[in-house]
Amino acid sequence: MSKKNGIEALSRRAFLASAATVGASALAAPAFAQSALDTLINAPRRGNWDDQFDAKAASRTATAMVSNTPILGPQSVASAQQAIMQYQQIAAAGGWPEVNPGDQRLQLGVSSPSVQALRQRLAITGDLPREAGLSNAFDSYVDGAVKRFQARHGLPADGVLGEFTLKAMNIPADVRLQQLNTNVVRLQTFPEDLGRRHLMVNIPAAYVEAVEDGSVATRHTAVVGRLSRPTHLVNSKIYEVILNPYWTAPRSIVEKDIMPLMRKDPTYLEKNAIRLLDGKGNEVAPETVDWNGEAPNLMFRQDPGKINAMASTKINFYNKNGEYMHDTPQQGLFNKLMRFESSGCVRVQNVRDLTNWLLRETPGWSRQQMEQVIATGVNTPIKLAAEVPVYFVYISAWGMPDGIVQFRDDIYQMDGNAELALDTTAGMEQPVQ
Repeated sequence: MSKKNGIEALSRRAFLASAATVGASALAAPAFAQSALDTLINAPRRGNWDDQFDAKAASRTATAMVSNTPILGPQSVASAQQAIMQYQQIAAAGGWPEVNPGDQRLQLGVSSPSVQALRQRLAITGDLPREAGLSNAFDSYVDGAVKRFQARHGLPADGVLGEFTLKAMNIPADVRLQQLNTNVVRLQTFPEDLGRRHLMVNIPAAYVEAVEDGSVATRHTAVVGRLSRPTHLVNSKIYEVILNPYWTAPRSIVEKDIMPLMRKDPTYLEKNAIRLLDGKGNEVAPETVDWNGEAPNLMFRQDPGKINAMASTKINFYNKNGEYMHDTPQQGLFNKLMRFESSGCVRVQNVRDLTNWLLRETPGWSRQQMEQVIATGVNTPIKLAAEVPVYFVYISAWGMPDGIVQFRDDIYQMDGNAELALDTTAGMEQPVQ
């Protein structure tokens, strides 16, 4: 993904059905706008966001968004309620102005009247510090504020106002407030004590948190299910790690994917080291199957190896949907903004770090021993000495104790507003030029 051309990712649903008008009065009456900004900037409920900014350190803003505080925990509901109060105040004050750069590309070094509206927009949500003022210059303050905004919305923090950053900025304040209200109800369903050691997979954010003693021990980028094959919400326990796993294709993948591929290329199974096994474990020759008919009642099992769909690792937890967490040979998927491409299972970046954490309290499984076993290519199931609770959750908006508010796309269209949802049907979009 090139920062020079500013391509932010695959596609998103068009966030805006029409231009937001909540900031029109601020643009029409600068004095009133400044007064409203002063009120919001000085509001005690905003937290200490300004303390993270200075002109020399603006480039560190994306890093500042990373916290060791887990999304789920004793403070999660209170933090979300604090965010709700902040956005209630913003909405009551008229929201924020629309950022409309027209044909001009807004980035570091540009001077334009549109930058003033951008500054107003970023100041209202605390991304831009008060001392930055409301000039027309896209300076280091604005660059840092845009990066901070992008990091809070799960976008590449490149400081360029690309198509998706602009659309995220122009979602109205009352819609964001609605999103927070929807998600605080979800947060209230979880107990404060989730287990001393537990795992959380946040589906809209497409990442994994391993939490120990109330702090995030390791965090991982993930790939989760697409809208047509969603990852299910789960409250379960991880009981097993398998090194060098076999991969058994689910019936849905056999029917929807493998059968059509075999009709096009009869050597597909052989090329991908997939064997057919009957109910007694006997291997069945692919040429004896009618690939133009219904899917055969056979097991489609892929041998361990580099091309295995789960690569080095499979993590099993109790669930009725046949889903699991795993490694992948397609590491490039983790570099995408849109990581909603699986058939329901969760692919985990740097999964060996996560596996090492899971096995730390299982005697005899040091990182060195785990790596040695992976190198042999031998299928090796390992039962955890103590099962680890795992929670697959759907949290698309949340607050943190330090006052930072995070938003993500409503990828499964569960938040009740089409402006927040994700479009997986459109193609690559270019940044605003």
